[in-house]
Amino acid sequence: MRYLRFASVLVLSMLMLAGGSVLSLAGEAPPAELTILFTHDTHDHFLPARDEEGGEYGGYVRLATLLKEERAQAQAQGRAVVTLDGGDFSMGSLFQTIYATDTPELRALGAMGYDVTTLGNHEFDYRQQGLADMLAAAKASGDPLPAIVQANYTQPLEHDSGYAAAAALKDYPVTDYTVLERDGLKVAVFGVLGEDADDAAPMSGMAFTPIAEAAERVVAELQAEEAPDYIICLSHSGTRDGKGEDYALAKAVDGIDVIISGHTHTTLTEPIRVNDTLIVSCGEYTQNLGMLTVSKEGERVELVDYQLIPVDETVAWDHDLTALTDRFRRTVDETYLSGYGLTFDQVLCENPYAFTPIRQFGAVQEEDPLGSLIADSYVYAVEQAEGADYVPVDFAVVAAGVIRASLAPGEITVSDAFDVSSLGSGADGTPGYPLVGVYITGRELKDAFEVDASVSPPMPAAQLYGAGMRWSFNPNRMIFDRVTGCAQVLSDGTEVPIEDDRLYRVVTGLYSGQMLGTVNGKSFGLLTITPRDETGAPIADLEAHIIHGPGGEEVKEWYALASYLQSMGTVDGRYAAPEGRKLVQPSWNPVELLRSPGWITLAALAAAALALVLAVLLVRRLLRRPGGGRGYRSYRGRRRGR
Repeated sequence: MRYLRFASVLVLSMLMLAGGSVLSLAGEAPPAELTILFTHDTHDHFLPARDEEGGEYGGYVRLATLLKEERAQAQAQGRAVVTLDGGDFSMGSLFQTIYATDTPELRALGAMGYDVTTLGNHEFDYRQQGLADMLAAAKASGDPLPAIVQANYTQPLEHDSGYAAAAALKDYPVTDYTVLERDGLKVAVFGVLGEDADDAAPMSGMAFTPIAEAAERVVAELQAEEAPDYIICLSHSGTRDGKGEDYALAKAVDGIDVIISGHTHTTLTEPIRVNDTLIVSCGEYTQNLGMLTVSKEGERVELVDYQLIPVDETVAWDHDLTALTDRFRRTVDETYLSGYGLTFDQVLCENPYAFTPIRQFGAVQEEDPLGSLIADSYVYAVEQAEGADYVPVDFAVVAAGVIRASLAPGEITVSDAFDVSSLGSGADGTPGYPLVGVYITGRELKDAFEVDASVSPPMPAAQLYGAGMRWSFNPNRMIFDRVTGCAQVLSDGTEVPIEDDRLYRVVTGLYSGQMLGTVNGKSFGLLTITPRDETGAPIADLEAHIIHGPGGEEVKEWYALASYLQSMGTVDGRYAAPEGRKLVQPSWNPVELLRSPGWITLAALAAAALALVLAVLLVRRLLRRPGGGRGYRSYRGRRRGR
């Protein structure tokens, strides 16, 4: 009996210990798997875009279908799901023209079930007033809306109380972070905007805090006050060639499980792991839906599954998003395009040519017929606007970074033309960057060509395409001394030398004009471009030099292109191939590398020569030091001793 009691106690104790162990394990169980559905840089792509092979890609109308399917599948497999967007949800199609009044973008994200988004630089294209109006209109709509998180791009601490965005950011509200609860999981999401994105929003009026500083603060606060299972950063900062601002962010700040990396339009076929952080990107314009499933092992996030799901012709259109899109399209026709006497789907011309796909545009340093077409459209539009008062345009120029879509073969509609030059707004507050006319000297023109030759390899958005000028360069020459020739091309095709001290009339878009003014700082003063008026005086206010039509309306970049296309009926054969406007002539021939050297090359050669002389003098001094030839003398001595 005693043994029986002892055995019973022993068994009971073991059961209690086992139970305690199970409970202990249960208390320390890792969080469940989380599926993150994500996009970034969707840029108002409500409708599918035509690709250059005759197919289609993207569009909210199809993305909505995929989101429903992927959520249902994840939930059926017992995984928690969140749907997130990395910013730049606006500016990229005609739907942006009602951004401030009808806020189609946020309402579409809400209709598709997005939980959280962040602000990209293009959300500031209509400046603070446009952002404020958009946020207010979104809230007034009563529609479901995503939360907006933004932790490092805020109102200045000392600001005028009349700043338009202050109340709107507070009322929406836009917060540093939000915490989502899904199937027992706590998922914290915060947002940041990077330095390059801040540079790309010159009129935002916001105060910038370095993203690592803001992220460190937010992560510490979340860990102390919320104890989330996962921390996700919506970073509109970007990655380039596997590095970039988001790579640096992950290295600098511990505790971020996932960074959804927007801004640079990067497509990562595999996540980048930096320490305990995964960085993901799915590409721009809704071409893919990103799907990331993760788990946790202690503090380390583990990759379970990662897919980029194509939003293509195999995906059906969602009925509800299609109906919402049609409503917004009618509003665009009634409130914006009617002022131009145009409609959304109106055909402007026929295009027999396959221009460079936008996903490849600017990737190669070369002349591109689409860039030439756009530059020519600026000249045409200014001539039409000024009529009898036309002042000849010497140089029209467009940068790769403001070209947002390509043109596929077939019919080109108003919508297609707008998509190509879809950014920004003018001084009049209406959508679309206007053209500006300024003057720069011939010497500064050569520096502009040097920007194209030297700056665009690391910054493809800076690549230039022009009308009225021809330039050539050797990309193997010394940086900022690569241009080997340039000339003005007159309307009859005659080439004449560029005179250093002469003023030349230059037409470009407002945004590109603003970027020209930053060349001095970006090149450390090695290149100088100063927009001037016709007298040669530097311009303080670029908006005072916007090109206006006969009725006083701003001449928009997109309308310049649309009207030029319409004037042709069929795209002219001159745009079938490059014309020699920009010649890239790589050579390692020493004669070509040193032909007509500029002061930068001469300074580099002088520095190299000085370094060589110093090296020779150092060697000679070492050889003259006592004992400098000791090894040789010792060897000779041993030979004599024999």
